[in-house]
Amino acid sequence: MISYRNLLPSVALVSALALVPVTASSFAAADTTNYAELEKFMSVYKEVKQHYVVPVDDHTLIKGAIDGMLSALDPHSSYAEGADYDQLKTLIDGSYGGLGLSVGMEDGTLKVIAPTEDTPAWRAGIKPGDYITHINGELIYDYTLDEAVEKMRGKPGTPIKLTIVRKGRDKPFDVTMVREDIKVRPVKWEVKDGVGYININQFAAGTGDATEAALTGIDKATGGHPLGYVVDLRSNPGGSLDEAIEVSDAFLNSGEIVSQRGREKDDIERYYAKPGDMAHGLPVVVLTDVGSASASEIVAGALQDHRRALIMGERTFGKGSVQSIEMLGDRTALRLTTARYYTPSGRSVQEGGIDPDIAVPQLSDPDYKDRPVTREADLRRHLLNQAKVDDKLLESDPTPDPRFTATPDELKKKGIDDFQLYYALNTVRRVAGQGPIPAATAIAKKGS
Repeated sequence: MISYRNLLPSVALVSALALVPVTASSFAAADTTNYAELEKFMSVYKEVKQHYVVPVDDHTLIKGAIDGMLSALDPHSSYAEGADYDQLKTLIDGSYGGLGLSVGMEDGTLKVIAPTEDTPAWRAGIKPGDYITHINGELIYDYTLDEAVEKMRGKPGTPIKLTIVRKGRDKPFDVTMVREDIKVRPVKWEVKDGVGYININQFAAGTGDATEAALTGIDKATGGHPLGYVVDLRSNPGGSLDEAIEVSDAFLNSGEIVSQRGREKDDIERYYAKPGDMAHGLPVVVLTDVGSASASEIVAGALQDHRRALIMGERTFGKGSVQSIEMLGDRTALRLTTARYYTPSGRSVQEGGIDPDIAVPQLSDPDYKDRPVTREADLRRHLLNQAKVDDKLLESDPTPDPRFTATPDELKKKGIDDFQLYYALNTVRRVAGQGPIPAATAIAKKGS
């Protein structure tokens, strides 16, 4: 989740400390413990400057110190300058040259969170939970996340080879792709058997406006009488807080959408829906999976808490924190976790994610049972949920659900390539008093 703030150039103070002697008098008003820690830092800095095997410039040392400081906090705080800043900006703008992968680091290894729809990675069959061990034959281990992402980015039209390790496969395998100019179209829509289908891929600039345009388009295409809506947030890694609020507002007539809470008790911001439900109170199903994160969870949580939508699919990623992008100078920025967000009922999704109202497995995917998944709780130094529910206290029913016993081959014969979407569309139709989708109607996978 990204928000934006202005930042005074406080990092200049840190840089200055590294370039001038630190004396007791210069920190006379400082806490003794703080001074001792700064003195320790300066001792290490002095030793490296004087005795490291090759000369090291101040910029390299200070950037390394900043990177190390932020890496000790949580997985989502980072410092970006130069090329790293350009990468951050392209993610916000929704346009870059690359593969279309959302990735994270797990014990020094690059792990796929989700591919973005209609990108080279998506079309090549890269899946959440895959491990990337080599890029163009070079071992990627103990790289920083930014370093690994930089290697995957590149000029559109250039080839790249990734070596993938996937659970259930005996050996690693190579996937060759061609980088593209990734200009993500954040929202797509169509009418499927009378149901408005809105596919939201990410929460970049303009996603809220595009969602409203989709609702208007569906109204026109159905003569103002859609049966309801399916909002697909699967494999949507999130993005802007403002866009998540706009998307939620399109389906709500009133009430709180989300609250943002900082480190102090009174540091709370609440965001509310404006009057006017563009979906006219019609049935809404929201599809989620393990790749639905951050802003996606804001939308799912808001519509679930207001009982405005039925959440269907799989439990979400569980990223309940807000990162502020704070500009430090020319092509330099700090991405810092500054708050947690809470759903209207006061739930934090941090670690736990959003549980679907109806858990629907992706039966059309042959390896859905064996594919490993990565959630926020699997990331090193993730923030802890301050009000986490003990899942051991919840009852579980191991009895197989008779609704979800079909095999991929059986579904394929019926023309169903995306069982979750098929089930969601039929649910809306049933609520609207209509019969099921004809068996001959093919339901294609998201992104196909």
